[in-house]
Amino acid sequence: MPNLFFALGSGLGLLGVAFGAFGAHSLKSTLTPEMLETFEVGVRYQMYHSLGLLGAAWAASQWQHHLTTTAGWCFFAGILIFSGSLYILSLTGIRWLGAITPIGGLAFIIGWGCLTVAAIRGM
Repeated sequence: MPNLFFALGSGLGLLGVAFGAFGAHSLKSTLTPEMLETFEVGVRYQMYHSLGLLGAAWAASQWQHHLTTTAGWCFFAGILIFSGSLYILSLTGIRWLGAITPIGGLAFIIGWGCLTVAAIRGM
């Protein structure tokens, strides 16, 4: 599992940089400032949680516990749901997607909680 989470974190980090550059250079002239800001929030949280996936990979290599695996999957799901919904919302204007964004945020919170408990149990 550590290799998978490391690969996912690295790949999603790469995409986060690419999406950030795309937003800064290509979308600046086509999106409203509000929608560009929404897109940038998606990029920011994708980058934070790509690093979280790298942390989950390290944790999974240190502590063989289901919580480290759960954390990694929560970060991955959170990126897909949270950042993905913000990208689609900002590019298409489909407003109802904003309703699923908090589900991704909850996945991020659960992931960080799982890592916290795994670290405490690993002491």
